Amino acid sequence: MKKALVAALTIASLVCAQAQAETTTPKKKAVASKSASKSSTKSASTHAARKSNIKQAALQGDHLVGESLPPSAAALGIQSSAFLVQDQMTGSVLYEKNASAVVPIASITKLMTAMVSLDAQPGLHDVMTISEEDVDMLKGTRSRLKVGTQLTREEMLRLALMSSENRAASALSRYYPGGRPAFVAAMNRKAQALGLVDTHFEDSTGLTSANVSSARDLVKMVAAAHQYPLIREFTTTAEYDVIVDGRVQEFHNTNSLVRNENSGWDIGLSKTGFINEAGKCLVMQAWFNRKPIIIVLLDSWGKMTRIGDANRIKKAVERYAQNAKPNTI
Repeated sequence: MKKALVAALTIASLVCAQAQAETTTPKKKAVASKSASKSSTKSASTHAARKSNIKQAALQGDHLVGESLPPSAAALGIQSSAFLVQDQMTGSVLYEKNASAVVPIASITKLMTAMVSLDAQPGLHDVMTISEEDVDMLKGTRSRLKVGTQLTREEMLRLALMSSENRAASALSRYYPGGRPAFVAAMNRKAQALGLVDTHFEDSTGLTSANVSSARDLVKMVAAAHQYPLIREFTTTAEYDVIVDGRVQEFHNTNSLVRNENSGWDIGLSKTGFINEAGKCLVMQAWFNRKPIIIVLLDSWGKMTRIGDANRIKKAVERYAQNAKPNTI
């Protein structure tokens, strides 16, 4: 009789446990599924839930990174007026705001300047001379490249990309076959060929606010520029010495994330830009958790806003990527 009673109590206990398991809240199920996924295949219900989350993310304007929704761009505190963050491999948009707004892009222009210069397959060791035509009469910006300075085309390219030297970018367009008008025309043809529907150029430096684009277009332009080894190298060089007027001059990268060896960034391409009409701009190709990501930040105000935005995006993407399934982000 005692054995029968024990057996009955055991069965009742098992039934209660099963009932309790079946009434587990969805939140607890998600946690259990997340840990179990490391050693088992995804269940149909988990897959359906992820598809639902992806649709929800698309409606919110933010996109799934890993197994749960990342914070919205607003929650991250991104201050740039327009931005787009994209997985370069899949094309998935992770974050965006005002990505189609057509705005001045300042020295981000110089990525197109470099591509057009290199497409002409020029002699990189040809000597070029800074002339009065290269002096900025529009904004009155200064330069350490005095009139009469002679550098190779490769050095001009490096300084235009690394230090955003306007006189170097101007000289590159002036030495193009057909001169500056032909160079600007080539810039706009290249933009069309890349499918940049919101982009237009009127000079090679970006000093004019008539050079415009959108974050959506600039993601494509960054991806195209990243295919050029010299552009990758020059935009990610921290500093470089050049002999100017018989003296060694040290030039630095305009992106502090490139200059700082302890920044924790793995940057494959970088370009900054600033004029009053454009605000502070930054575009980068970088690697997060072994995945290539393109970041476009436009119209940031404040000395460190664009750097702060970039760091907030990096932390968010990496944090949520840690919860991703294998081969996903």
